[in-house]
Amino acid sequence: MYKISEFSKMTGLSKETLRYYADIGLLEPVHINPDNNYRYYDNGSYLVARLLVHLRRFNFSIQEMLEVVRDESFDNLEALIRQKKRALQKEVQRIQGIIDEMDDFFEFESRGEHDD
Repeated sequence: MYKISEFSKMTGLSKETLRYYADIGLLEPVHINPDNNYRYYDNGSYLVARLLVHLRRFNFSIQEMLEVVRDESFDNLEALIRQKKRALQKEVQRIQGIIDEMDDFFEFESRGEHDD
């Protein structure tokens, strides 16, 4: 078993994040020592923590992460990740459209200056 500080270093999740995840039922310690309230995690916790790190990087909301963790079979995980990927691709297209508009704007402005 790993103390929270050790587990934090292993997973890349801050102690504050781990406490928050425990509070909302996303990633609870496997044991809390009643004498000193130290939180302990195990290897199973590590796998869930690493999954959560990836889900956050994949732009999952806390609510979406809760849905994934509550579905212990992870049957819907692939579909959820594919859905998130499509949403991110649409966002990239939207942002690229704005960048293209900016380029067009500057091109138009610079042509206007040369016509004078």
